[in-house]
Amino acid sequence: MARYARAQTATVSVVRHNGEVEVEVSDDGVGGADPEQGSGLRGLSDRVAALDGHLEMASADGEGTTLRASIPCG
Repeated sequence: MARYARAQTATVSVVRHNGEVEVEVSDDGVGGADPEQGSGLRGLSDRVAALDGHLEMASADGEGTTLRASIPCG
């Protein structure tokens, strides 16, 4: 976030809900994150998928970025 998003603030939330760990990370940076550009977001998505989870991203230009990962847990 500090390197690419030029964010001033970030929030992290981790909760367990209905047999899953839900992780949300948001920032107030420049937005426009694109998993096709570079390997960081693709790598994160691959790691979440390896745990049978899924990753969602919202990153409109000028509106910051939010990543949500849901990973099954016992």
